Amino acid sequence: MKKILFNLTFALLACQIASAKVVLPPVIGDNMVLQQQTSAAIFGKAEPGKTVTVKTSWNKKKVSTTADSQTGRWLVRVQTPEAGGPYEITISDGDKIVLKDILIGEVWFASGQSNMEMPMKGYGSQPAKDGTKYIVSAKASRPIRICNIRKQSSATVSDSCEGSWGKNDPNTVANTSATAYYFADALQGALDIPVGIIVSSWGGSSIQTWLKREVFEKEYPEVDLGHLDGKRESKRKYQDPCLLYNGQVAPLIPFTFKGIIWYQGEHNRPHPDKYIRMQRSYIKMMREDFCVPEAPFYCVQIAPYPYDNARKTHSGYFCEAQQKSVQGIDHAGYVTTTDIGEYGTIHPSRKQEVGQRLAWLALHNDYGMNSIEAIAPYYKIAEFHDGKGFIQMKVDGLGLSPLGADISGFEIAGPDRKFVPAKARRDSKRGDVVVVWSDDVPEPVAVRYCWRNWSVGGLYNNFGIPAGPFRTDDWPLNEKDWLE
Repeated sequence: MKKILFNLTFALLACQIASAKVVLPPVIGDNMVLQQQTSAAIFGKAEPGKTVTVKTSWNKKKVSTTADSQTGRWLVRVQTPEAGGPYEITISDGDKIVLKDILIGEVWFASGQSNMEMPMKGYGSQPAKDGTKYIVSAKASRPIRICNIRKQSSATVSDSCEGSWGKNDPNTVANTSATAYYFADALQGALDIPVGIIVSSWGGSSIQTWLKREVFEKEYPEVDLGHLDGKRESKRKYQDPCLLYNGQVAPLIPFTFKGIIWYQGEHNRPHPDKYIRMQRSYIKMMREDFCVPEAPFYCVQIAPYPYDNARKTHSGYFCEAQQKSVQGIDHAGYVTTTDIGEYGTIHPSRKQEVGQRLAWLALHNDYGMNSIEAIAPYYKIAEFHDGKGFIQMKVDGLGLSPLGADISGFEIAGPDRKFVPAKARRDSKRGDVVVVWSDDVPEPVAVRYCWRNWSVGGLYNNFGIPAGPFRTDDWPLNEKDWLE
């Protein structure tokens, strides 16, 4: 009798699976946010050759397509209204699926390694500052929605992954990226419309693993991709080329979003020159794959940390590479963190500042909020005379801060190229100039700011945005730079 019941249960389950013909990716589902006022992608899989119809409740319109005769994949685009909701979307291939509680607003894609992955509840013995306050006060009624993509490494391009959209409740907030959540919190608070964030990250990952095979074949043919063809085993499931693109990005294509926030780089520190090229490749690839050619892209400077030696300078070179990687690219920017590192952990707790600075950059650049200056001060030009360096920065009209106080993080060198700690103050007459000097360097020729692995910066614009690491010299990285 038990065997008969088991067989009957199994048969009923098989019938239910067979009747559930439309399969949707994790980014398409209940509680999701769709990008407002755009042609948003709705996609999935169905029985090959079947007609799939999508109906949206905000305009009662139907859009139909035919599932691919081989793969069963299908895609339609629906016109979304101004921010609002909740709405429903009905998807049918003969059997209906009704997606409920859909919001229309602003959607951002968040990715990177451990500092992006670090959740609001923190890592072991490494809390996210103020995370508890935000977790316990989270209200599901607030229009922030989060789609956390589960970790998945794949040698081949995957057409599925795991994840789902969650509401702004304590459990969802506790387990989502602190940087991404603080970004969404600041953006939603300023815009007063729904905000969705898709988080696909993996601690310790390299930028190579987030790039697709075609990028390497076209731009980096020297890279060994044997692990993708079974010619060798991959022992680094989150670092070898293409693995996380295949597992955690490809299944989400071509979901429509506004822009990308990116917090990655620690793993790639030893190769700053290569990183410039690869991050530019990443930006181009993501914009093309997701059909958002002008998607804003904002990366975060790796935070100060001593690594294997606090006095080494490779972090300075790498942060310079991060900044260069977005220069000259439309709708791209760089968030600085010279003031929020922690000596004892590579995962600084002050993720709120990171998320807020990302949001302020987006609000300033993409949402027309001109009442703030969210772009960090940048090095412009230097002059050396009277035993001092006069460093002019590119900064908004309100100038640099602080005024009348010493500014930490500067070093100065003479012709011998030996950098020593320097005193620095904002010029009392010129708001965009910092005066730098040391009694030990009577004839200075170069200045560096926050160039060591561990540096604490003190130079800001008038809105509290810190300057990133910079140097006035063009002396190449060499063995001495790494070991001093």
